[in-house]
Amino acid sequence: MIEIMKESVMRLYRWFKELLIAHNLWDVFTYVFFGGWTTVVNIVVFAIATKLGLSWIIANFLAWLLSVLFAFITNKLWVFHSHVPDFAALMAEIVLFFGARIVSLGIDYGCMFLFIDGLHLSNLVAKVLTQVVIVVANYAFSKFIIFRHKPTDK
Repeated sequence: MIEIMKESVMRLYRWFKELLIAHNLWDVFTYVFFGGWTTVVNIVVFAIATKLGLSWIIANFLAWLLSVLFAFITNKLWVFHSHVPDFAALMAEIVLFFGARIVSLGIDYGCMFLFIDGLHLSNLVAKVLTQVVIVVANYAFSKFIIFRHKPTDK
């Protein structure tokens, strides 16, 4: 019974993946999936850090750093399937990725200041709202700047 269920789930997965690939949406789907997990990492680290007494400014930076590390690995391996020929090319990807994420960190802090200090929303509500803007900006940076080259094999 378990084997039949497993087989059915795999058939459904393959059908879903083929459908999205046919419509050039597989990258978007995997980005949203892993972006969702990156957002979870960001929010959980932020919530824990603020509960431990860190200011939201420091908690936000810590959450950013850990979520960027998670995002680089998932984006490189499973979203954009980036394969580079050597260590220098890998370092270039890392520098571009972190550079783009520093830009989005500026957007993050701008939104957080607006929501917390300007609109007086709670820290966690501000963090969740800010992540919507950040996910869109980071997808554009990753898709069109950082991992723009196609892999040699998939």
